[in-house]
Amino acid sequence: MKIITLNSEIEIGKAVGDRFCALLQKKSAAVLGLATGASPLPTYQHMISRFKAGDVSFAKAHTFNLDEYCDLPAAHSQSYRSFMHAQLFSQVDINPENTHFLDGNAANEALECSRFDALIEHLGGVDLQLLGIGRNGHIGFNEPAETFSQGSYKVKLAPSTLEANSGYFEGEHMPTHALTMGVGAILRAKEIVMVATGAAKAEAVKAMIQGENTPQLPASALQNHPNVTIYLDPAAASLL
Repeated sequence: MKIITLNSEIEIGKAVGDRFCALLQKKSAAVLGLATGASPLPTYQHMISRFKAGDVSFAKAHTFNLDEYCDLPAAHSQSYRSFMHAQLFSQVDINPENTHFLDGNAANEALECSRFDALIEHLGGVDLQLLGIGRNGHIGFNEPAETFSQGSYKVKLAPSTLEANSGYFEGEHMPTHALTMGVGAILRAKEIVMVATGAAKAEAVKAMIQGENTPQLPASALQNHPNVTIYLDPAAASLL
């Protein structure tokens, strides 16, 4: 792992956004792995600014999001499809048909997960994957477990994840399950960048980088990937 500490979320967003833009300038039909939540927002804002400046095009790119809630309408404001549309896709020139999500409402969840994984493989795999990290060390919605997951699958969300995300639902019932890319699928990306900011992530960051490689802390699997860069602010790096 390569560890880079920058002074602020804005600086991190610029650095990571520039990496995605550089990839698109080199390979216009790149396959991008994207994430949701607060951590990637500065990255997406910088990518939008680069697009509006005429520096980069998303027209030929494909994107795959890590995960999606189960039993939540795709048009719901808190679905990850809606999040990505609002925070990135509606503000750049990407072809909506090239934005790919797991369908958390699929009648056959196992078949849906297989379809998603096969499409990534068909397009040549993810060139650059963006990750955040949960307070319990989850990546995507891969919660602490007895073994590392492989392909995409349905997961029951941990209490800490439900607590961390419940604020987004403003008193509504929050889904308790999701479909997510498995740890093994994430590790098949050619290159991975992770963003972690804030003191609340410091313990998970320390365990991921300096602790045991264990499925009880899914992010520790990144120790096995040959091309990972972790971007931290001083608070998230405070225990290293």
